[in-house]
Amino acid sequence: MLRIFQAVQQGRLSPRAAARQLDWMPFADLGFARVDVDRGRRTMVPEVVLCQGKTLDQAEAIIRSLFRHNRRALATRAPEALHARLLATGVPASYDPVSRILTAGTFRPAPRGTVGVLCAGTGDIPVAEEAARTAEFIGVKVRRRYDVGVAGLHRLLAARRVLTSSDALVVVAGMEGALPSVVGGMVAAPIIAVPTSVGYGASYRGLAALLAMMNSCAPGVAVVNIDNGFGAGYLAARIARRRRRA
Repeated sequence: MLRIFQAVQQGRLSPRAAARQLDWMPFADLGFARVDVDRGRRTMVPEVVLCQGKTLDQAEAIIRSLFRHNRRALATRAPEALHARLLATGVPASYDPVSRILTAGTFRPAPRGTVGVLCAGTGDIPVAEEAARTAEFIGVKVRRRYDVGVAGLHRLLAARRVLTSSDALVVVAGMEGALPSVVGGMVAAPIIAVPTSVGYGASYRGLAALLAMMNSCAPGVAVVNIDNGFGAGYLAARIARRRRRA
């Protein structure tokens, strides 16, 4: 907009032509999707692509559009075949098969703030890694401590340095979902709790953990949806970066 106003002021662009340019909406219309290519300017983070439910062609086209406008992109629940496609067409991309996180581009913002990511059991690691890699993409330092569930509290106490030095914490747990409540009584940092679908039948695919976390008596605990590591990592990173800026 500033360039347009300067062009009008200098006589290089007519007011009518400027009005036509300002009428442009900041999204890329791909027919099957309208990609919000301007989101990174507004919110610090470009639009993130959830690959679940999309065809390979659709996911690839959206990521390529975001990469073209922002020089970087993040995709969640991505299939490994998508990574191979992007590399074959010259898009620099990396892929983590555990979290199914795909990133395109080499630009990384300078880390500001620290997020600690904890999970109760080894089965929760894919969701925890989704949170951790999302936070790293946004631009924070991530400290991981996995398999520190309440069945062996000494393992959690051994991670106390991460607990006390992080600007925000992501705490991931399935089964009965007790870990965020325990952590909430130990630290001053805000906690984003993530219930996972890990557990036996009565866990109801994560519903038991979700309800337990929402009913936590520990203060300072917020809860995202079941298996939503992305949402937790995104929120924790934004909290950490703003706390450091303040």
